[in-house]
Amino acid sequence: MRARPWFSPVLITFLIALTGCAGPNIEQYQTNRPNFAPEQFFQGPLTAHGVLKNRSGQVTRYFNATIDASWSNGIGTLAERFVFDDGEIQHRTWTLTPTSNTTFNATAGDVIGTGTGATSGNALNLNYVLEVDYKNRKLNLAVDDWMWRVDEHTVINQSTLSKWGFTVGTIQLVISRPQQ
Repeated sequence: MRARPWFSPVLITFLIALTGCAGPNIEQYQTNRPNFAPEQFFQGPLTAHGVLKNRSGQVTRYFNATIDASWSNGIGTLAERFVFDDGEIQHRTWTLTPTSNTTFNATAGDVIGTGTGATSGNALNLNYVLEVDYKNRKLNLAVDDWMWRVDEHTVINQSTLSKWGFTVGTIQLVISRPQQ
């Protein structure tokens, strides 16, 4: 009797398809300019404008935000204030702690544990678990946060929020530094 392989053609097809869905790698941006150094861009007052989309891609909320960013002894603080189109106001204060020239840890009050970030070229990627209120209960969502520095004053940000590996929403925003 011939032994059956532990894998099947269906499993192989699924694994190949899954691998093809893998997201970008931070190193692929290493030659893109301008360089994204968090301690340089996240300095002083910033503004952000964006949208939240549900899992179908429909915009469900709009927001404007102010960010007061500063660095002391190599540690970054980003104090964010979000104002949503329905009047809700949210605050989040990030602490960014470099772990090397291109990596850092990130914490905030509504972040579970410690997020990890990396930069390369004009890109920054931050991964963390965010606790959100949803229908009077707390949900922990994995966030894959990508930022690309477009020029001296502008960063484009896209965050993918997921639960159990399934995308439940996205956030797109533009972060701007005042032009002098």
